[in-house]
Amino acid sequence: MTRYGPQFGPDVTFLGVPACDLDDPSSYADADVVVLGAPFDGGTSHRPGARFGPMAIRTTDYLPHDGSRPSLALRTDGLQDLVVRDAGDVEMYSGDVETALAALERAVETVVRAGALPVVLGGDHSVTWADATGVANVLGHGRVSMIHFDAHADTGDVEFGSLWGHGQPMRRLIESGALRGDRFLQVGLRGYWPGPETLSWMAAQRMRSYEMTEIGHRGLAACLTEASTTATDDCDGVFLSVDIDVCDPGHAPGTGTPEPGGLTARELLDAVRRICLELPVVGIDVVEVSPPYDHADITAALANRVVLEALSALARRRRDDGPVDPGRPLLEGR
Repeated sequence: MTRYGPQFGPDVTFLGVPACDLDDPSSYADADVVVLGAPFDGGTSHRPGARFGPMAIRTTDYLPHDGSRPSLALRTDGLQDLVVRDAGDVEMYSGDVETALAALERAVETVVRAGALPVVLGGDHSVTWADATGVANVLGHGRVSMIHFDAHADTGDVEFGSLWGHGQPMRRLIESGALRGDRFLQVGLRGYWPGPETLSWMAAQRMRSYEMTEIGHRGLAACLTEASTTATDDCDGVFLSVDIDVCDPGHAPGTGTPEPGGLTARELLDAVRRICLELPVVGIDVVEVSPPYDHADITAALANRVVLEALSALARRRRDDGPVDPGRPLLEGR
C-alpha cells in the first residue's frame, strides 16, 4: 500500500534501523516509533527540492549507519532503547497533491493505530496536513494540539489558485476540525508574510504565535514554558512539526524559503529535546530540507539531529517514568 522503496535514491533506512512494511503488521507490531518518508515538494512556492529531503535526513551522518546513537546529554540511545522501524517512503507523486497527501494520511493513521509514534521526514510543509490529520483520526479530532516551529505561519487560504500547498496546511487542519486553533502554538515566525487579512483570521481562531521579536525579548525558554502549558490544556497529545527554516539561513541554508533572523541550531535542538522530555508527543515531522540548496550538508545534518534529539528525549522520558511493560506502546500511559 505505502512501501514504494527507492523513489529518489537507494532504499535505506534511518541510520540503519530495521525496515518494516506497513502492509505486514507483524513487521512493526512491537514498534515504539515508525519512520516514514514523505518525498513530496508539489506544494512549494519558491525553491523546490524537498522531495529529496527524506533520503538526506536518513543518511547524513559521519558515524556508522548501525542503528545505534548514544546521546551524551541524555545517556540514552534513541535507536536502541526504543523499538524504531523505518517503513520507507510513501508513494507521493508531486503532480497529484490530493492523491499524495491522502496516501500519507493513511500511512500515518496505520502507524498510530498500531500504537507507534509516527516520525515523518519531509518533504515540503504541505505534508503536515496529512501527518497531523492521520494522528487526529485515531486520537480524536480536536484532541491533539500543535507546536509548530517555522519562519512562516503556513495559514494561507488560496495560494496560486490552490487550497493545497506548503503555505496552507495549518489553515486546512483548523478548518477541517482535526486540530483546534486555540491549541495551535507557533514558534519562530518572522519576516514579511502573511498579510493583515490572514493574521486577522489567525487571531479569530485564537492561534498563538511567538514571533522572533518576542522570543528575543522574553527568551525562548519562557515562550516554550507558556506554549507547553497551553498545548497540554484539554488535549491528549502534542504534534511537533519542525520546519527547518525556523533556523537562520546561516544554520539551515538548504531550504525552499529561507528567512534571515531565525533560531540557531543549538536553540532548535534544545527546544525539541525539552518538548519531547516534558510533553505527551504523539507525532513528529521534520520538513522543508531541500538538498539541492544545501551547503556541506549543513541543513540535512541539522534535520538528522532534530530526529535523534527527539528520539533520545522520548527514550529518556520512558526511562524516567519507571519500569514499564516492554510491549506497551509508546503512546500509552502518558
